[in-house]
Amino acid sequence: MDWTQAVDIYCERTDASFWAEPLNAISNAMFLLAALWAARTAVAQNRREADLWILITLAGLIGIGSFLFHTFAQVWSAFADTIPIWSFVAVFVFVAIRRIGGVNPGKLTIIFLAIAAVITVVVLAASDGSAPELTEPRRDPLNGSGQYAPAVIALIVFSILSWRRSSPMAPWVIAATLAFLVSLCARTVDMAICNSFPAGTHFIWHGLNGVMIAMLLQGLIRTLDASDPA
Repeated sequence: MDWTQAVDIYCERTDASFWAEPLNAISNAMFLLAALWAARTAVAQNRREADLWILITLAGLIGIGSFLFHTFAQVWSAFADTIPIWSFVAVFVFVAIRRIGGVNPGKLTIIFLAIAAVITVVVLAASDGSAPELTEPRRDPLNGSGQYAPAVIALIVFSILSWRRSSPMAPWVIAATLAFLVSLCARTVDMAICNSFPAGTHFIWHGLNGVMIAMLLQGLIRTLDASDPA
């Protein structure tokens, strides 16, 4: 794999320059704002839980990694983008299974390893050794958004579970799920509307994903005691 191979798979990018995707790059500030808001709320409420601060850190790393991807636009930066995203998904599912699902902590190691295995398969399937879809526009009708099916399923399951259990996190998880579904639509249509809207819609994906992560983190922080299983 050529780690410095150029990547051009978004509507906004028309050349290989650093600022060829200004909207896609700057919109990553939403992830940093979500992380800063969560950190401020956690400090104000004296939250020191390690899993919570890992999620806050990963939220910030998503913004940094995605910024690198949409500026340098090379294979190495594509992985700098995806690794924090899937790490956040894995850790959040791990935390939510305990705090929303009430699963015994002793079972979480096996569950976490299963989640990590699924994510590894997804990443390897996406890269396929030579990572052709990282360097060429995607031809599939979903524009590569199918890789996020596990995240969609997880959010829907947690929305239903938290609602049925009358969890205080339910409104936050449901709001996050709705934001993610709309953002996924924006990501999917990006390449399809280049002729009519040259800037594309990928920046909307960033913005709404920042909202999603903010909702998830605020939900965890503000309802931690009430949602933490005995």
